[in-house]
Amino acid sequence: MTPQLQQAIRLLQLPVLDLNAQIQEALEENIMLEMEDLPDVPQTNAETTAEVETIQAEDTWQERSAERIQDGGWNGEGRPITEFADESGQTLREHLLWQLEMEHFTPRQAVIGEAIIDSINDDGYLGDDLAEIAAGLDTASDFTFDEVVETLEKVQRLDPIGIAARSISECIILQLRQLDSSTPGLSLAIDLANDHLDLVASRDYGELRRSLRTSEEGLHDALALVKSCNPKPGLAVSPSAAEYVIPDVFVRKVDNRWQVEISPTGIPRLSVNQQYARLLRGSGDHSVLRSQLQEARWLIRSLEIRNETLMKVATCIVSRQTEFLEHGDESMKPMVLRDVAEEIGMHESTISRVTTNKYMHTPRGVFEFKYFFSSHLSSVGGEDQSSTSVRAKIRKLIGAENPAKPLSDSKIANMLAEDGISVARRTVAKYRESMNIASSSERRKRPT
Repeated sequence: MTPQLQQAIRLLQLPVLDLNAQIQEALEENIMLEMEDLPDVPQTNAETTAEVETIQAEDTWQERSAERIQDGGWNGEGRPITEFADESGQTLREHLLWQLEMEHFTPRQAVIGEAIIDSINDDGYLGDDLAEIAAGLDTASDFTFDEVVETLEKVQRLDPIGIAARSISECIILQLRQLDSSTPGLSLAIDLANDHLDLVASRDYGELRRSLRTSEEGLHDALALVKSCNPKPGLAVSPSAAEYVIPDVFVRKVDNRWQVEISPTGIPRLSVNQQYARLLRGSGDHSVLRSQLQEARWLIRSLEIRNETLMKVATCIVSRQTEFLEHGDESMKPMVLRDVAEEIGMHESTISRVTTNKYMHTPRGVFEFKYFFSSHLSSVGGEDQSSTSVRAKIRKLIGAENPAKPLSDSKIANMLAEDGISVARRTVAKYRESMNIASSSERRKRPT
């Protein structure tokens, strides 16, 4: 994973308004960046636009770097990472449970996984040790400690990366191991995170070089990787809901074919300021400008990668959910994160970031990418049904019922079975409750 791809993946989680705010900050701080055109940015107030922290002086960055290692985010410059919270309305627990359903966890692993997720605090760390989690599981099911360890490893591969760590060291190592093995300084960075975070916090670089037997350049690469990690990954997910929804992509039917386009709204097109870039040609001076030139090129490329990834994911979703676009919820196909990840060659955690808080404008309305994902339910005909289509069928049956004799959950399950869909009564009840539909007894009591 290149630095550009790392940055692009961080940008993937931002909704349009927050991404625009970060781009504006970059334009103000980096003289090598310029805007090609001015987009039509939706009007909003300061309360609905994410606040971006700006640290002005380099000595302030250095003074606070040790504190950030233990108490907050940082990046390779010593500046704090600006982590924009997920504003989809989901809590961290809901976000993880959604992935648990979408991933290939066995039924036993799903039970253990839910217990592990219940133990994760707001910062993203495991609050209980594994022995306590194992002891709290149903004794009748004979869960083993090895099963708990194996399931923890699967949970730690969910988004946000670094989740369910038992220490800051493990949290950073989990993030570093997502990088390509050929990344310069990676092995040394893992050693730093594993054994020397105290020296990183105290900025004792001389002792670090001696302990690790490395050069100043090698140490610099390793430190940059460590400082690019987020020590509080759980804070990237927040239950606060966004007040504005701006579609990231538009889906239209043109000449009987569904087409996907990236929305240009609110995202300025950036380029390198060629006047300043020419000043650097053939000159070994201006190290600050050279650093800003590299950062500018990385940001431009990261935005390109972000758009390419959005297009790949959106196009894959549209190709798999054409029946939904044509006919509605009852025609939604089952689809999980791995389906898209395998088709476009990306990790499931990346797909999770792309699908969270990203919106698609379709002729049927504006939907979050997540809406198109649902688990598989078996049918007699051999073709799986999605949980979304089953919910739609349940809603349709209840909508057509006799108000004097409302359908019970068992009756609905039997009616679905007659259509070849195998659904347990308790599953019908769970789906009904998720749609805020009252039970049959409560529906009968309601006045007409």
